[in-house]
Amino acid sequence: MSIHIEQITPELTWRLRHEVLYPEIPIYKMWMDEDDDGYHFGAFTENQLVGVVSLFSKGLDYQFRKFAIHPSGQGQGVGKALLDYVIAFAKAEGAERLWCNARVPAVGFYLKAGFKQTGELFSRGGHDYEIMDLSLK
Repeated sequence: MSIHIEQITPELTWRLRHEVLYPEIPIYKMWMDEDDDGYHFGAFTENQLVGVVSLFSKGLDYQFRKFAIHPSGQGQGVGKALLDYVIAFAKAEGAERLWCNARVPAVGFYLKAGFKQTGELFSRGGHDYEIMDLSLK
């Protein structure tokens, strides 16, 4: 499977955010205030958008959010390719730390990518999360 990744507009992330992460919430609520201040990336296979992620910076700390892979791309390397791209992008921007609020079922995916568990757990919107981070220094 050939995967192409590029920067996209925030609006292009909303459909997958809705479909994969929050199907119970109306699509118009996929917009976040921070969207205008972030970087948004899409993974494409055969010209179809199959993965999205949004990246936000606070100084040398970068957080990615709303990481969603369409079911057709899951287990196909799309998530890994998109995460690798975000890591490289954050490094190129001078980030020293990259972190996320990982849904608990996805913790293993982030561990394989070199992220560390912080032990900081919380629940929001019916989902359990753990903060995970990666040192880029």
